Amino acid sequence: MSKRDYYEVLGVERNASDAELKKAYRRLAMKYHPDRNPGDKEAEAHFKEVKEAYEVLSDPQKRSAYDQFGHAGFDPAAGGFGRGGFGGADFGDIFGDIFGDIFGSGGRRGGRRVFRGADLRYEMMLDLEQAVFGDTVEIRVPRMAACNSCGGSGARAGSAPQTCGTCGGAGQVRMQQGFFSIQQTCPECHGAGTVITEPCPDCGGRGRKQEVRTLSVKIPAGVDTGDRIRLTGEGEAGQNGGPPGDLYVEVRVRPHPIFRREGSDLHCDVPVSFTTAALGGEVEVPTLDGRVTLKIPPETQGGKQFRLRGKGVKSVRSQVTGDMLCHIVVETPVNLTREQKELLRQLEESLESGGKRHNPRKSSWLDGVKAFFDGMKS
Repeated sequence: MSKRDYYEVLGVERNASDAELKKAYRRLAMKYHPDRNPGDKEAEAHFKEVKEAYEVLSDPQKRSAYDQFGHAGFDPAAGGFGRGGFGGADFGDIFGDIFGDIFGSGGRRGGRRVFRGADLRYEMMLDLEQAVFGDTVEIRVPRMAACNSCGGSGARAGSAPQTCGTCGGAGQVRMQQGFFSIQQTCPECHGAGTVITEPCPDCGGRGRKQEVRTLSVKIPAGVDTGDRIRLTGEGEAGQNGGPPGDLYVEVRVRPHPIFRREGSDLHCDVPVSFTTAALGGEVEVPTLDGRVTLKIPPETQGGKQFRLRGKGVKSVRSQVTGDMLCHIVVETPVNLTREQKELLRQLEESLESGGKRHNPRKSSWLDGVKAFFDGMKS
């Protein structure tokens, strides 16, 4: 019986990418898996056909040979497709491949089922200047690391894990309950497929040990609270020699005594004296680049906002530098002497007797109050 074209088996084009091949393979493997089709010989045959097609097309060398010579380029009897050809498909292994990424399994290594290490999160507190200009910060991260003595295997040096006698290395056992067949994790090896008869004395057979690792983290300029920096492979070590997880450094910026940051803009309260606000003048204000002189026009009211272009922050996500907004805070004089109080009273009398509106906000507010009460009477 002639074999179907492997691309036709998986339902993909001949120029399909690795990701497209894997997606098609998983979908069909789930559809025809014997556990989902008990006693269905046709489904089992389809399952083996799908597995055979994927094992060839997922290997660059085999795929190249297949594209050039077709099925004639392979001899299953010679072991071209792996041990025992495709006739003895290991359903346990293929099932693990399908769900590996979902549950964190990294497949198998040395006959053992391995698992990716957990991702870690570290909260880093930065000053505003560090966040704006960037910095390099050392951090100490507690984590589970691979044991150096056993290389993460958990077995004493010179020994090796043994195939589990309960599950035969599959990591899963099948239990029959009436009409139902239930597959569950092996209680002896806990899914590893092997057992350690001579555990490593340093890690007690766990393959991992607690450590505190010092890392140097480069902070890019422009980060802000909530940003995350990913350090690949700096998470916890995987189990049974699996790949490590990642470390995510979450940025938190401390409150600054002068500036408030909103996106790419900085805000700053600028206190000015009563005299400067009334007559105008100049005040020095701080920026992240140094001091600048801000001109205060005469008759400036409290709450007035002045914008300094380009004196804000260049965000890590943008090439545009924000602005700094200066909010004027008019200060009321305190600790006045008797003479100073008398002078202020004289000024107040002079302002009220002049016939002009010297307090525009107060005048408009009083007009509004009068209109409000007049409306209530009517």
